[in-house]
Amino acid sequence: MDEIINKVAQSGLETIDLEQFYPKGETVIFDMKDYLFMGMILKEKDFRTAMQSHDWEQYRGKNVGLVCTADAVVPLWAYMLVMTNLEPVAAYAAFGDAEFIYKTLYLKNLSTLDVAAFEDKRIVIKGCGDQRVGEVAYAEITRLLRPVAKSIMYGEPCSSVPVYKKKA
Repeated sequence: MDEIINKVAQSGLETIDLEQFYPKGETVIFDMKDYLFMGMILKEKDFRTAMQSHDWEQYRGKNVGLVCTADAVVPLWAYMLVMTNLEPVAAYAAFGDAEFIYKTLYLKNLSTLDVAAFEDKRIVIKGCGDQRVGEVAYAEITRLLRPVAKSIMYGEPCSSVPVYKKKA
């Protein structure tokens, strides 16, 4: 009987699992509408008082999206004031909804990848997993690796879709 040879293991392919860059932690939303008079107007004195008495500890270690879901004109300094309170306690805080926070953190996490380690390598970007990996992650990993990779594929080493191959 012939010996079984694992050709995938011998192929020299590097697999990247984008789930390892998945944003960590809970994401919550701070909505400015809750601090508007009649849901439309920001009164500076009342707003500043509300910000001083607000329990900012509830955001400790969380990712926070800052939004205003009311159709109101909110002065830009008000967002700055909220951020001065969120920044010391939140793991991450930015203006945007939960989806924006997810995408931003994914991009931030992917930026830590040492792309030089993939110089002239054949790379497979894993396509299936337990977490939702959005388009932003696949687009960004391709942008990061294209200048250095020999080839980029999507899927699994045993069944992959070619995406990019460096010209000889």
